[in-house]
Amino acid sequence: MSIRDIEDIEKLKKINQALISRVERSMDQQRNAFSLFQTAINLENRVRTRTEELRSILRRLEQSNIDLVAAKENAERANLSKTRFLAAASHDILQPLNAAHLSVSALSEVQTCDEGRKLVRQVERSLETMEDLLRTLLDISKLDAGVVEPEISDVALEPLFISLRSDFRPLAAQKGLKLKFRPCNVVVRSDRTMLRRILQNIISNAIRYTRSGGVLVGVRHRADKIRIEVADTGCGIPEEQREAIFEEFHRAPQATEADLAGGGLGLGLSIVRRMTETLGHPIALSSRVGRGTVFHLELLPTETVSIEPRPTSMGPELPRGYGLFGTRVLLVEDDPEVRQAMTALLERWQCSVRAAASTAETLRALGDTAWVPDIVIADQHLQGGDHGSVTISEVRSHLRRDVPALIVTADMTDEVARIAQKIGVELMRKPLKPAELRALLAHLLA
Repeated sequence: MSIRDIEDIEKLKKINQALISRVERSMDQQRNAFSLFQTAINLENRVRTRTEELRSILRRLEQSNIDLVAAKENAERANLSKTRFLAAASHDILQPLNAAHLSVSALSEVQTCDEGRKLVRQVERSLETMEDLLRTLLDISKLDAGVVEPEISDVALEPLFISLRSDFRPLAAQKGLKLKFRPCNVVVRSDRTMLRRILQNIISNAIRYTRSGGVLVGVRHRADKIRIEVADTGCGIPEEQREAIFEEFHRAPQATEADLAGGGLGLGLSIVRRMTETLGHPIALSSRVGRGTVFHLELLPTETVSIEPRPTSMGPELPRGYGLFGTRVLLVEDDPEVRQAMTALLERWQCSVRAAASTAETLRALGDTAWVPDIVIADQHLQGGDHGSVTISEVRSHLRRDVPALIVTADMTDEVARIAQKIGVELMRKPLKPAELRALLAHLLA
């Protein structure tokens, strides 16, 4: 049927409306499709833009990581360089310090008045403070650089406590304090030297900041751990300062001049923190202001052993009658000031001294067969790459006998100790303590 055959106007209107609706729907669908297409294009552009931004960020992060690694390596190299520099500098500084120690010791022996002896003692204390500071700074540098390798072994605590009690009892008695160590039969896993240094610094601090009462050192068992406790009745540590006390050159603000009169440098606990971290021994403390402080050090036990108590003494027994009169000493030292000071000191002890600065000079000094040394004292590091250990071996070969010998050095490395042990000679670190030197010489000549 054609449109012309349709006479009903209403029907025509309906058909027209239906056609218009169909066309509109078709147009809407086309517009929606175009809109979706446009949206897809926009999203793709945005995704591409974000992807480029992320790639740029990743490239920057990668470069930052490279820069951080390089900076870390530079810092590690700088730290090692600092350690090597301090080691070299400490050796050079200890040389004149050693000469000063020896000269002051010789000077003290010629003093006839109390005022002169008092001034000499003041100089000695200043030199000892300088030495302690220098050695401590070197230790801190080595620990920070990670070049300290602990030698872990079984360490019996009772002999360690006996040694510490012998060291600190005179200081505690001088301040009118009680110093007690509870007996124990425990063996722990640690580095013997570092553990002693840790306890030595904690006990020293406890005595320094305790004005009345005393210090108690003991051991407690905590599950599978051993806890060493150092308790004092000192001034206590406020809560806000309990982390700061482990920082360098920190001193308790409540400390008096009398507390610091012993020469506290504020470095002891910073050494303690570094050593405990190196050894893996957690350290903590509890404290009450005005009542005292307890330091707790946790270690792993090995076994329980029975240790016979040994009689304690105030210090190492020195041989009676030094017997240095007329002793022939061959001194090998390349530093003129140290050589002169050491010669003066030995001659004050009525020794006959011949000095040399190198292996060649030493052998020339032995040309006179009428003069044969009773003992050789040699610095390890000499001019021209010479070593005192080699000089001693040459002297022994020349004399065809193992003459007693002593290496003196400012070199703090373990390598020197191994060399001395290998050739069978004693070792003393500079600066020398004259009384210790004299006692050792007497022991070697006995």
